[in-house]
Amino acid sequence: MSVTGILLAAGRGTRFDPSGQRNKLLQCPEGQQASVVAASARHMLAVLPRVVAVLRPGADAETLSAQLLALGCEVTICPQADTGMAASLAHALTYAGKDAQGFIIALGDMPHVQPSTIQSLKTALEQGAGIAAPMYRGRRGNPVGFSRHYLPQLLALEGDQGARGILKHAPVTELEVDDSGILQDVDTPADLHPKDKV
Repeated sequence: MSVTGILLAAGRGTRFDPSGQRNKLLQCPEGQQASVVAASARHMLAVLPRVVAVLRPGADAETLSAQLLALGCEVTICPQADTGMAASLAHALTYAGKDAQGFIIALGDMPHVQPSTIQSLKTALEQGAGIAAPMYRGRRGNPVGFSRHYLPQLLALEGDQGARGILKHAPVTELEVDDSGILQDVDTPADLHPKDKV
């Protein structure tokens, strides 16, 4: 089964820096050599042969693109990124094409997700799950896997809610993982410093 990774990296990150001067995806978490987005991508690429990263147009696109391409991602720019996450997701899924039988949709600002979690999602899709989501101590996190069956619903999403609405109304295979990274994103500068957020 062909499972493609989708890395959403087209947000504005205004909570991290309202002025827009510092792109959170290009910062390095304390104790890590790689930027936030590079770490997120590297963990996906450790498991998935194909990862498509979607970026917003703008000053940082060239730097982000260079980092991601160097790691082995495919990169696409979403001109409508400002209209919300759904536009970026639809753009990336359309770019990814018709060959993938499943997708693992991850957020570019979640550098602590372990490759083992991504492998668990991939295995669940290969074994027939329609939607697979990781759980840590009773809390559902990201990334989330979708079979091709849900592609029309994913492409029909609007606004900034992402796939949350689909998860509310569809059966989800929940996978217990020993990975607090599924709950840890980088929203503010304080999030670059390791701590137990869960």
